[in-house]
Amino acid sequence: MPATTLDPYMKRDHVAGHMDVEREEKERLIGQVMADSRFGDYLYGCYECGICVAACPSARFYDFSPRRIAQAAARRDIDLMFQQMQEDIWECSQCFSCLRCPRGNNPGGVITIMREVAVKEGLHSAKDALAGYSRIIYKIMSTGTQVSPDMLQPDAFPDWGPEVKDVSENLDLWRRMLPPETMHTTTTGWKVADRTLVELYVIWLETGALDMIAQVDQGIHMILEEIMEEKLEEEGIEI
Repeated sequence: MPATTLDPYMKRDHVAGHMDVEREEKERLIGQVMADSRFGDYLYGCYECGICVAACPSARFYDFSPRRIAQAAARRDIDLMFQQMQEDIWECSQCFSCLRCPRGNNPGGVITIMREVAVKEGLHSAKDALAGYSRIIYKIMSTGTQVSPDMLQPDAFPDWGPEVKDVSENLDLWRRMLPPETMHTTTTGWKVADRTLVELYVIWLETGALDMIAQVDQGIHMILEEIMEEKLEEEGIEI
């Protein structure tokens, strides 16, 4: 993608289609990233050798570079880091292939922190990027299954590529190709004990993950609370 800004480090002047914010707000958000106790262990300087980019699978398909993430963080470039929070960090597959860095940098780790701040602060980029995954959260907590085939719709998983459209349009054919023992229908599947779902819910509650879900999708959060309220009562757990 050609640069559309005079700043060679910026992809474009506008922040990935999202409304820009005042400098003070950017400093507050990036300040949270840098204040994270993991931040100092993820960044040791950059040789600009490009090994992280060469190893990164996302760099092959997106205008994404883990080196840009590391360099922006090392320079404490507030404007660029904010722009990356609105776009680049959601193009990372979090495979941590970038850990091949000879300096010991962990761009994927820096991205993890930036994503957490984006979610906790309810940035629009986080809501957009995770919109499809709120269905997965609901599915896990309601049935114990992550994704059933009927959930694979192009509008819900645009980042999964054109194959999703093919699966969606030919789902009956795909099902006939699968052996019966895989329990490939949407009405049968992996059954999870209520006790396990309750434990998962309590973990999400105690770790703050539920608060993050509320920032991304308030509707899903309310549904989860309603579903789990009865199960918690049945298990004799008071929160």
